[in-house]
Amino acid sequence: MIRFRTLARLGALGAVLALCAPSQAADNGWMPLFNGKDLSGWTTWLSMQPPVDNMKVPTSTRGANTDPRKVFTVVDGTLRISGEEWGAVSTVGEYDNFHLKFDMKWGTKKWAPRLETPRDSGILYYAVGRPDAQDGNWMRSHEFQLKEDECGDYYSLDGVMVDAHASDTHLGNWTFQRYDPAQPIHANIAGRIEKRGNYEKPVGEWNTMEIIADGKMIIHIVNGHEVLRAENSRQSVEGKVVPLTRGKFSIQTEGAEVFFRNIQVKRLSGPASAEAF
Repeated sequence: MIRFRTLARLGALGAVLALCAPSQAADNGWMPLFNGKDLSGWTTWLSMQPPVDNMKVPTSTRGANTDPRKVFTVVDGTLRISGEEWGAVSTVGEYDNFHLKFDMKWGTKKWAPRLETPRDSGILYYAVGRPDAQDGNWMRSHEFQLKEDECGDYYSLDGVMVDAHASDTHLGNWTFQRYDPAQPIHANIAGRIEKRGNYEKPVGEWNTMEIIADGKMIIHIVNGHEVLRAENSRQSVEGKVVPLTRGKFSIQTEGAEVFFRNIQVKRLSGPASAEAF
């Protein structure tokens, strides 16, 4: 597997270009997106738990910035997402040409109807449009999957597309793609791409996840290991396919307790591929 340079070797990068993003940049070009105290710079969207027999249709919707069950809270300097209701917490700012880095670990709580399934969440990027575009819960976006044994997988939300070196695989009757740099380019992927390798830590331990994206290339990294690349990010707008190269970050709540810390971003000074060796 291809490894990434450590922070000391990434080189000098500029400040992130963002709309309404926090104005204070950290050292070496890194900008914190979460202050460890409150949800300043973030907004929430919640729908109720989906019914057991139909995961795609929420029973009702809370809407924006309404969180009576405190699904999103700050606990000991971390962002805690309880998972009790479906939805997401999203940045106010929009980002392009970025290197995103964050730590996450699973909590102990799980909620029906996913009491017996692997813990699940995800971080969405280049997220645009309505907060309920995908299944009433999430924005149109690319997803870095956060799920037990699947961290780093790619998912398309609301029909966004990428191309990737991949081969067909399946799970039962579900056919999707598996990332493999040795394979030819598989075009117009608007579903799942299974990552290459498993570098997750046990439940309860912190993992460091990274996304590097420049509009042409998308790279997923799990605990220092590159697990997936895709390219040519795009979406359909009014029947026309156009690039998708800028948007919000959005973290899902999807039935499992999960904690986040050290959420930070920096702007790329060159192509995403230049960050790897």
